[in-house]
Amino acid sequence: MKRQIIHIDQDKCNGCGACATACHEGAIDVVDGKAKLVRENFCDGFGDCLPNCPTGAITFEEREAPAYDEGAVLAAKRQKIMQALHQEGGCPGSASRQFARSDDAAPQGYYAPVSRLRQWPVQIKLVPVEAAFYQNAKLLIAADCTAYAYANMHEDFIKGKITLIGCPKLDQVDYSGKLTEIISRNDIRSVTIVRMEVPCCGGLQRAAENAIKSSGKFIPWQVVTISGDGRILE
Repeated sequence: MKRQIIHIDQDKCNGCGACATACHEGAIDVVDGKAKLVRENFCDGFGDCLPNCPTGAITFEEREAPAYDEGAVLAAKRQKIMQALHQEGGCPGSASRQFARSDDAAPQGYYAPVSRLRQWPVQIKLVPVEAAFYQNAKLLIAADCTAYAYANMHEDFIKGKITLIGCPKLDQVDYSGKLTEIISRNDIRSVTIVRMEVPCCGGLQRAAENAIKSSGKFIPWQVVTISGDGRILE
């Protein structure tokens, strides 16, 4: 098919690679010191690369070329992301971290909210099964909505604990297996389950209870239910 597509003048190109960086579709590579349109079906013909060329080597031309293949472009982008994550050892945002937190109360007559979070990540799907921060830890397993409904979540529940959060309805997964591994493989001192009053939170509670039972350990545990308007229900 005949369509508008970019043309790179090899005589004017200085190989700076600015056009390759500007091309969101990944149609351009620098080959042997020169920018080249190596994937014609990735070029959408909009010319995001044009204003980035310092030598004016890029122009539009109308000629026979393969149709723009959006599906192939998206697939290539996904593959590039996965390769980058593999090289980095996984998503950088899910790398385990431990924070030094003081559990001392604020001076009398003074209150400034502070984070009591002791580790990262916190999502049940992302936390490692084994980590140093689990050792001799009090475990908090909380529905993610609880922190928004209950105003003093950090001071009353997160403080002094390792926090795991999730929503079985949104994640559409049974957390029992992973929670069982966490409790079984680490020295967990106690488990506190904080859930909302809504029925779907029952899935989180059941998963935590099943994990404690399946671990074969005797661990003190309790369930706290938060109402939609932010109260602790007895």
